[in-house]
This record gives sequence, C-alpha cells and structure tokens, in this order.
Amino acid sequence: MRDIKLGNFEELVLLLVGVLYDQAYSVNIVLEYEKQTGKKINVSAIHTVLYRLEEKGFLESKLSEATSERGGKRKRLFYLTPYAQTALDELSSLRERLRYQIPAKALNWTKG
Repeated sequence: MRDIKLGNFEELVLLLVGVLYDQAYSVNIVLEYEKQTGKKINVSAIHTVLYRLEEKGFLESKLSEATSERGGKRKRLFYLTPYAQTALDELSSLRERLRYQIPAKALNWTKG
C-alpha cells in the first residue's frame, strides 16, 4: 500500500463526492453527509476539506454554468481523480483484510 495521507473525515468526503458524482458541490455534500450519517455539519468544514483534498490531488474542481435559480452564481463542482479512486480502493481493501482477521471471540468480548 502506498503512503496515502487521508484522514477518516477526508475519506468520507471523498466517498460523498463519488456518490454525488456530477452534483458534488459544497451544499449538496453537506446535505448528503447529514442524510447518510444523521449528523449536522457546517458547510465551512466541508469547504476546508474539499480544498485540502484538491491540494493533495484527490479531487479536481470546475465551475458550473451560471443558473437563474442561484441568481447567476456558479457552483464549484468537485470530481474524484484517479488517485482518489486508487486510494479509496486500497483503503477499503486494507480495512476488509484487517476486519476479517479479527477473531470471533474478540468481537464477542464484553467487560465482565
């Protein structure tokens, strides 16, 4: 596995960008996060992570066309890069391999 520098929240945001595909802009990501996790999040937290992931090469972004529903404002849409796909695949594979190495008795352990 490569030296992938990706935190849990960053990984979750990447997954949400993938789920939303061509509708992955900050407000939609916030809504999808809340829908998927049942937790509230501030849009500024999403912005911070999106731009950090773009700097790391996991995301690319472009401005959409202006729409009348937004008063002529354009949305910044985010897309997964091939590097993001590789990272998500490798992290998922590692987690799965580790998960299946946990003995059943470790999963059934309770403090007694």
